[in-house]
Amino acid sequence: MKPEMDKDRRRVLAAGVGLLAGLPVMAAAIPQGKSENRINPDEGVTAPEDLMKEHGVLNRCLLIYEEGMRRLRDKEEIGPEVFQHTAALIRKFVEEYHEKNEEKYIFPVFEKHHKLTDLVDTLKTQHKAGRLVTAEIIRLSASNQFQDDANHERLVALCQSFIRMYRPHEAREDTVLFPALRTILTPRQVLALGDRMEESEHKVLGDEGFEKSVAQVAAIEKHLGIYDLKQFTPKA
Repeated sequence: MKPEMDKDRRRVLAAGVGLLAGLPVMAAAIPQGKSENRINPDEGVTAPEDLMKEHGVLNRCLLIYEEGMRRLRDKEEIGPEVFQHTAALIRKFVEEYHEKNEEKYIFPVFEKHHKLTDLVDTLKTQHKAGRLVTAEIIRLSASNQFQDDANHERLVALCQSFIRMYRPHEAREDTVLFPALRTILTPRQVLALGDRMEESEHKVLGDEGFEKSVAQVAAIEKHLGIYDLKQFTPKA
């Protein structure tokens, strides 16, 4: 690995650890009786809304992939850890948690009631395809593979295919599947579904799993210089 790449890797790791370590410190620093100053991302959020919120984490990962692809194409400096860490986060948060919840709790509801089954079948197929792509991105972003320029082209193609599938995938879930859940389940059933999914979050991701995942994404964004939202505003 090149010295500058090794430095980049250490900076990303340090940023990620620093952000994650700061979360409990920040929470503990809030005085008792001032809980109104805290934002609980899960408070009042139903199962469909929770899934849509998690899509935000995925979208930020896709943005990181896009920036990584651009730098590879433009021959700009970028370390393999950007792809490696992002793909690892996608595997843990999206594939092993978010998608497993969909497959365990959401898709069976539609299959049981014979609603939107064609869409569900496609979504399940895309989950499997996405996991294969993620595994290959992780393999090609290993330091010994990333040094090969030919693998850069393959990595770009994989990220492109991943983004091309998941943008319409999550959009279709947000606008069709998740809203339809309320037409099948009662409000009480929707709430119960959310409770079961919350238990899954703690089991797979640990305490404050969503917050930690967001912090990891933010650390990579800051490392790449794409964290500041203002930079994406079109110039008049």
